[in-house]
Amino acid sequence: MPWGSFSSPAPRSATPSVAVLERIALREPEDEEPDLHHLNDSLQILATIFPDIQPEVFRELLANVSEESRVQIVTESLLKHRAKLVRGRYRQPQEREVPSFYKYRAACTVDSRGMPLAMEDRFRNESYQAAVKTALYEEFKGLSRSTIRAVLAEYNYSYTQARPTLLNLASKSWRFSFTSLIKRRKAPSSTDHPLITWSAPEPRLNIPARPVLTYTENAELNKELYDTLVAPVLARMEAEQIVRDRALAEQLNEAQAEEAGDMYDCGCCFTPCTFEQLSVCDDGVHYICFRCIRHSVNEALYGQGWARNINTERGTLRCIALATNGTKECNGCLPLSSIQQALATEPNGEETWRKLHERSTTSNLIQSGLPILKCPFCIYAEVDEVYLATQHLKWRLKNRGLLVLTSAILFHLLSIPAFRGPFRFLVLFTFLFITLNYLLKTNIQIFAPLIESRKRLARKSLGLRFSCLSPFCGRRSCISCHKEWHDIHICHESERQALRTAIERAQAEAIKRTCPNCNLSFVKASGCNKLTCVCGYQMCYVCRQEVGKEGYRHFCQHFRPDPGKPCQECDRCDLYKMEDEEAVVRRAGESAEREWWENQVKEGCSLWEQGRKGVRKEQQTTGTTIPSSLRFWERAFWEGLLDQVVDTLVVA
Repeated sequence: MPWGSFSSPAPRSATPSVAVLERIALREPEDEEPDLHHLNDSLQILATIFPDIQPEVFRELLANVSEESRVQIVTESLLKHRAKLVRGRYRQPQEREVPSFYKYRAACTVDSRGMPLAMEDRFRNESYQAAVKTALYEEFKGLSRSTIRAVLAEYNYSYTQARPTLLNLASKSWRFSFTSLIKRRKAPSSTDHPLITWSAPEPRLNIPARPVLTYTENAELNKELYDTLVAPVLARMEAEQIVRDRALAEQLNEAQAEEAGDMYDCGCCFTPCTFEQLSVCDDGVHYICFRCIRHSVNEALYGQGWARNINTERGTLRCIALATNGTKECNGCLPLSSIQQALATEPNGEETWRKLHERSTTSNLIQSGLPILKCPFCIYAEVDEVYLATQHLKWRLKNRGLLVLTSAILFHLLSIPAFRGPFRFLVLFTFLFITLNYLLKTNIQIFAPLIESRKRLARKSLGLRFSCLSPFCGRRSCISCHKEWHDIHICHESERQALRTAIERAQAEAIKRTCPNCNLSFVKASGCNKLTCVCGYQMCYVCRQEVGKEGYRHFCQHFRPDPGKPCQECDRCDLYKMEDEEAVVRRAGESAEREWWENQVKEGCSLWEQGRKGVRKEQQTTGTTIPSSLRFWERAFWEGLLDQVVDTLVVA
């Protein structure tokens, strides 16, 4: 049977196919209600105005004001009572540049200005909330519905983010364990999702089992689940299938070539290969197999063979054929198209090809000698516009009248005998200095400070933000401090202050509770575990269950001879005792600190070299840090003064 053909069409199944289910799951979400659409537009405007504040703050404020002038009211409130309303809920720099559709997916590094907020940060419609609650009620039958609603309120009804917390609560719930034991129900797991089933494989058609989404009644939830659970698995399966197909095709092609006698020897390793696996140098005399090409490129990039294997003038691989029988080494090169084709057959071929191109470009830029601006996060570079603008400077005064006035004052001073002697000495000294400077082998750059001042002024007019145009990076950075650019950017901002903010925020998030009725967030400072919100909603601080009807009966009522020990008669929540809050806060702080340090290492922060121990000791003793820029305050002062003089007198 020919490759890729079938003996008979597959029979139709009475059940809906996988493709039909996927189309149903991925149908376009319904249009938002007018008021909800207006709320999300207002939320986007506020997030643009205040990029350093979490969207949770905006949602709380927008939900409590009328539709008329809601953006203006919230903006004015934040400007007047920022600390009181925000309560430490600030966004970290890494969060500000996450334009991905769902924030919990892999972060993208493309500029996010003007892009919509992540779906989990926006106001959710009633249909989505109802579908999420229905799905979680069905999965976590051992948990009370008030507990599920409280957790959903904490995560803005995000299904994907609320489910891990509910799994953790379910594993600690005695009620859920008892119900699962009686009904022999399988406990929920983070790996086995209840809404994902696997289709039966079809070995005859070489079709493996595929994940199928059990779609809900809400299209937005279906798309969220499909993008996070099904799409990555299908993409991985497709990539694996492509690799298997390529290997099988090469095997069949090689068998046919051997049978027909169409094999050629490589000029480097002398291995017989098919014509499709060979490249010819531009001299037209040597055949090089793809395997040798890949080895040579990898040696050039990751070893010591760059100068030997790469022709930097042409940006391609030299001919690596071995010289035999006294022949000279070949001076030819291999075409770039063949190199790209050879690298495409290995798993990381695209990345290797990109690195080869970047390395070659960098080498050419260095050899050009032009002043360049480089992206601190990748190899991208471009010629400095300020350098091009200052090549042909024209020194012209802004005010010609000022020149006339200065000349008149100078001539008036020369009429005074007391000023004639110093003026003659100044003219003679200037003449001798210029003459001697001209005769020296290494001239003193007399006008260098003025030229540098013009460059600084030109840089200031163009701005310090550098946008990388590489399709693989696209990040923005600061030309001055070489750190990632975020709106409201401050150069040399204290990294220790950022670390402290990240730890405090993570610790506050770990003990925060949110009312499912009014979405108000709060933290218990003292008292019992029966909490009453300002809206009247009552909940348990430990399990988040609603206790409005049963009140204090929700908590353990038995006498304990040994206070502080668990009750031996029931598993109810304690009225005053709760989980070790200090341990929760400590774990959250350690996790946030570890993530912060990892991000600093990725960004190449020099603070990592100082060590965690020294940083913590300095923070504990002083609490503040001295910016490194203050070490050069004298130079900066005089440069700033010169810049002001040049900016006042000279035309840009």
